[in-house]
Amino acid sequence: MSATPIEPGKGGGRSGGWFGRARRSIDALPVHLPVRLGNAGVAQTKAVPVRVLGFDTALAWVTVALLAWGLVMVYSASIAMPDDPRFARAGYSPSFFITRHIASLVIATIAGLLTFQVPMRTWERAAPWIFVSSLLLLILVLVPHVGINVNGARRWLPLGFMRFQPSELAKLAMIFYAASYMVRKMEIKERFFRAVLPMGIAVVVVGMLVMAEPDMGAFMVIAVIAMGILFLGGVNARMFFVIAMGVVAAFASIVASSPWRRERIFAYLDPWTEEHALGKGYQLSHSLIAIGRGEIFGVGLGGSVEKLHWLPEAHTDFLMAVIGEEFGLVGVLVAIGLFLWLTRRIMHIGRQAIALDRVFAGLVAQGVGIWMGFQTFINMGVNLGALPTKGLTLPLMSFGGSAILMNVVSIAVVLRIDYENRVLMRGGRV
Repeated sequence: MSATPIEPGKGGGRSGGWFGRARRSIDALPVHLPVRLGNAGVAQTKAVPVRVLGFDTALAWVTVALLAWGLVMVYSASIAMPDDPRFARAGYSPSFFITRHIASLVIATIAGLLTFQVPMRTWERAAPWIFVSSLLLLILVLVPHVGINVNGARRWLPLGFMRFQPSELAKLAMIFYAASYMVRKMEIKERFFRAVLPMGIAVVVVGMLVMAEPDMGAFMVIAVIAMGILFLGGVNARMFFVIAMGVVAAFASIVASSPWRRERIFAYLDPWTEEHALGKGYQLSHSLIAIGRGEIFGVGLGGSVEKLHWLPEAHTDFLMAVIGEEFGLVGVLVAIGLFLWLTRRIMHIGRQAIALDRVFAGLVAQGVGIWMGFQTFINMGVNLGALPTKGLTLPLMSFGGSAILMNVVSIAVVLRIDYENRVLMRGGRV
């Protein structure tokens, strides 16, 4: 007696009808995985492209908060500057500096949005050319009648709508170049002359150009960025310490050979003597007075006295002193906390990229973290009297179009790295 095959959904009693309905229901549903139901094969659906999964919004909001706070503090610190005879003769209005700072923020925001659209593989290919371009700009700024000379320093190029400082671009260019260099030299990173020495020559060339401006603060940041990326890239610890000792010796010789730099060191050690308080220790002594006046909760926004022509460069290098005076210890601790979180988060994004086998992107992110963290440490240390006076601005907050522009662009690069990390972790492609 031959058995008649039972069609799904027909006959076979209650069980046949149930399985038939189940199969029709399953066939009607969208299928995400290749499975088999009985003898019927169910094909896999077409691949669905990964959607935009966002980026680190916390990092973006902390950056926006620092920029906004910096905007308020630049206005507070610069509102009385046009009363100074130097600026009064030029016809500066009370809103001159804040207007320029807002314009810098708008330009930086547009540049940051455009930077975020550029994939990291494009930056990796362009890294050597960006580095060469920064060298050409550093040479160009030293050409008479091209670079702008302010207070004996030739550091700016006139662009019409703003003054551009090539040393700020050199910091980001060094990050790209050092990260690209370590990726290309990964197999021979244990050999000093083949791996480390060429990178050292590049740093020396940049250092000579930057010191010719002169701008020792920028050279310090660039040297630390290069050393940090070499160390994080896996250079032998003994070679790293040899490099570190060489850099320290170079800075010591620079200070020893420069009388006015030696005077700054001595003034830092004792800024309250009559000789130093009215000389090289003038900025430091008034910075300490400003922070001391702030006490715990500060004198209130806009209530600073030191910004009234007592504290030089209150809107740039010594903005933290004005924060300390107007917001007190609480404001200083909040600023330190924000920058500490920012640096830590950027380093975490870099480690995440390296874990995903994206060494270039990871080293770039960590290089930006070193830049932000080290420059903030130097600026705050100078304002608090813990370090000798050095002309470095507070990242993301101090007045300065070039610095704001390159800070925002570097943060945009980190956000792009984080975005690509998220896409890869969810199976997408970048």
